[in-house]
Amino acid sequence: MLLEVLQLVIYGLVLGSVIALGAIGVSLTFGILGFANFSHGDLMTFGAYCAFLFYSQLALPFWLAFPLALLATALLAIVFDQLIYRRLRSKDSVILLISSFGIALILRALIQIIWGPDNQVYASGIQMPYRFFDGSLRLKPDQLIILATTIVLMVALHLFLQKSKTGKAMRATADNPELARLTGINTEQVIIWTWVLGGSLAAAAGIFLGLDTRLHSGMGWFLLLPIFAAAILGGIGHPYGAIVGGLIIGVVQEVSTLFIEPNYKPAIAFSVMVAMLIFKPTGLFGQKKT
Repeated sequence: MLLEVLQLVIYGLVLGSVIALGAIGVSLTFGILGFANFSHGDLMTFGAYCAFLFYSQLALPFWLAFPLALLATALLAIVFDQLIYRRLRSKDSVILLISSFGIALILRALIQIIWGPDNQVYASGIQMPYRFFDGSLRLKPDQLIILATTIVLMVALHLFLQKSKTGKAMRATADNPELARLTGINTEQVIIWTWVLGGSLAAAAGIFLGLDTRLHSGMGWFLLLPIFAAAILGGIGHPYGAIVGGLIIGVVQEVSTLFIEPNYKPAIAFSVMVAMLIFKPTGLFGQKKT
């Protein structure tokens, strides 16, 4: 029983890594732009399919296809911002939210038109998992890549936010946009960088989800509830909280399969989100603004 729980915890950390990367983008967007981006899940899907294009269809090495997919998704996020969101920033946040939902529908339809509605895989074949404790615990090579690369990306994000001038400007803008603007911070540039980071991390999350499962046009949309649950659990607008929230949601969802059917895992994320909104609306790392 203990080894079975430990195996589910390992799977939960893999799923939680995907959710955490997605939740960071949601938190950054909300913290700086002040709206819930419902197209974030479909940006994940777009990033996953870009990697499929570069790696599986154009036969580029994965180490090259991965950053190219991140770059393409970041550029698309910037295009959406400049063409649509920028014109609506002065409007109510609900208008931005509805617009993001419309963009999600458009992006999903484009993905289906370009790549079709059928499931895809990066590479066919069966992976032999690494075995531990006399074979009781298993970890596939792709899952090891997901965990290792996620750690690298999170460390890089931390260094960017804490050490770089742009990262400090982003944190200042998230704390108080008006004060940041008055102190001379180029908030327009901060917004661009927000979309770069959010889009890149969304692409990474989508690619890792595709590695661990399969690619399909609704993959990011179906993961949107756990992503928002993770962002709210950690404290919306707090990227470090999103990391912790994502890992918690991933582990809780996987361990819950001991007691419920796997199809009900999203309900667990929803339950955690509701409980957090009831008992601590600011999240684990959030603070009330005075």
